[in-house]
Formats: sequence, structure tokens, C-alpha cells
Amino acid sequence: MAQDAPLPPVRSARPAQTRALMARTGLDEARIEALVRRFYDKVRADPELGPIFAARISDWEPHLARMVDFWSSVALMTGRYHGAPVPRHMGLGARWAHFARWLELFRETAAETCPPEGAAFVVERAERIARSLHMAIEDAGRPAGAAPRL
Repeated sequence: MAQDAPLPPVRSARPAQTRALMARTGLDEARIEALVRRFYDKVRADPELGPIFAARISDWEPHLARMVDFWSSVALMTGRYHGAPVPRHMGLGARWAHFARWLELFRETAAETCPPEGAAFVVERAERIARSLHMAIEDAGRPAGAAPRL
């Protein structure tokens, strides 16, 4: 984004930090929404991931709105997401292969919808999120007192 170009208005608990991230990464709410919508279009069509999501989500608009808030909070520090992702992902039967496929689709979509700096920024966060969720799921499934698998 050009230095003198006005930034679009933001809905954020931390407007100064959000504006700084927007300027640095080229991300804004419109790009986040485009990323989320295109990504979940791919997820829904994916033979591996699609059935997992279809079994749990029947009304996609509230889910997409929640995911836009989530990624706005993650990428732009808006503070709009107020949820608990770990419990939502427990019991899905997700293995690392599912997370790897999720990341593959996310990387692809970020490259298509975001400027390079913004894509790298959200992908790095997506990789951390995938690792954290996977570790939480693995940890929840291990017997009491057993050492975690690292």
C-alpha cells in the first residue's frame, strides 16, 4: 500500500496496531474476507477435507463470518474473534495429513488473494495454528500420565 494512500476504516480494539499491520502487509478486511471465502470454497470441494466440514457445518454463512473475525484478529489484531478453537477441533478425527492438506490449500489461497508480504504473514500464522491445534488434539488423546509425543 502506498504511504500516502488513505487506509480504509477499521473495526478494531487496537486501531493503531491494525493500521500499522495493514500498511506493512497490504492486508485489509476485504482481503481477509476474500481469503477466507476462497479458502473455504476450496476446503468444501476438497475430497479429503470437504466431508469433515460437511458433516459438521450446514449453515456456512455464520461459519464464514466467524472465520473472517478469527483471521481479522489473527492477521490484523482487531480483537474481533472471541472463541475457543481447540475444543471445536477435538473429536474431529483430524490427523496431521488433514492439517497438511489444510495448510496446502491455505498457502495456495493466500498467494492468490494477498500481496506477497500479506501472504507470508498469514501463512506463517496458519502454520503455527495448525501445529498448535494438532499438538492439542494429540495431547488430548494420550493416556493420562503418558509423555507427549514431540
